[in-house]
Amino acid sequence: MPKTLPRIAVDAMGGDHGLTGIVSAAVSSAKKGTPITLVGDEYMIRSELEKLDTGSCTIDVVHASQVVTMEDKPADAMRKKKDSSIQVACRLVKDGLADGVVSAGNSGATVAAGMFIIGRIKGVLRPGMAGILPTEKRPMVLIDVGANVDSKPEHLLQFGIMADVLARDVLGFKEPRIGLLTIGEEEGKGNTLVKTTYNMLKSSSLNFVGNIEGRDIFTGDVDVAVCDGFVGNVALKLSEGLANSLGNLLKGELKRDIVSKIGAMLAMKAFKRFGRLVDKSEYGGAPVLGLKGIVLVCHGKADSLAIERAIEMAARFVKNNAVAHLKEGLAAHSAITERKL
Repeated sequence: MPKTLPRIAVDAMGGDHGLTGIVSAAVSSAKKGTPITLVGDEYMIRSELEKLDTGSCTIDVVHASQVVTMEDKPADAMRKKKDSSIQVACRLVKDGLADGVVSAGNSGATVAAGMFIIGRIKGVLRPGMAGILPTEKRPMVLIDVGANVDSKPEHLLQFGIMADVLARDVLGFKEPRIGLLTIGEEEGKGNTLVKTTYNMLKSSSLNFVGNIEGRDIFTGDVDVAVCDGFVGNVALKLSEGLANSLGNLLKGELKRDIVSKIGAMLAMKAFKRFGRLVDKSEYGGAPVLGLKGIVLVCHGKADSLAIERAIEMAARFVKNNAVAHLKEGLAAHSAITERKL
């Protein structure tokens, strides 16, 4: 376990809402005891900090002269913007000056910076990005949600191993149930990738419960759903869009007539509780698993609350020594994880 509180480097220049909300979230987290290093334009960051009550918070500022935009290609950003806020933040982790990174900026550039600056854990073939989704019972992990659109069975097995650790160390599940996302529940359903992965997961030490379909994700009957990044990203964006559309449809119906309006007022507390359950800001962001330090990618539209929750998740990941547990889980399946593809 870390001897000191984990320090989280926050990319202050990423996201659609500007640095005001990011700095505010960083201060809120610092007030709760998490040391923060804000990375970006020092003048702009300190100007925002002066507007807030920082008290005795542990907040440092590290200057970065460049910003990666949402339009930048990851390869170009890595090559041409070496002093960007996301690269500087990742170098802080590499140099031992921070324990994790949180960014709401360009997700591709963030994953690339994590891979090439912080580096992969030995034996990790490809890092996986994990989304945390609400279900009828408790949150679940969907992996991969976009880091790898072309995967091999060995990659999917590792995604399952790493998500198992995330579910244990961050979500607090004792024996996570692992499912393989495909087009049918029966063994043998799916393409070649899924069929081969099924056999690997079945022979692993994970609590593998078999195939699941898209409709099973939100029942709460599995804690981890494993898939390649193409399928996972489609599933993630579909769920986000569906939640937003259902919310808009519900609001429209509740405003349709006086009886509906009265019913909505009486059920307001229930609606608020439901809103918190399906609000993606409750889960902060998507951890990139398989790196030597935690990197957490927030949605570009993440608000201050989402950034704060992401910081909390990153700190919990470090406090619970999850990187060491990832290494142990991968080592237990070394016959596959050390295979050269």
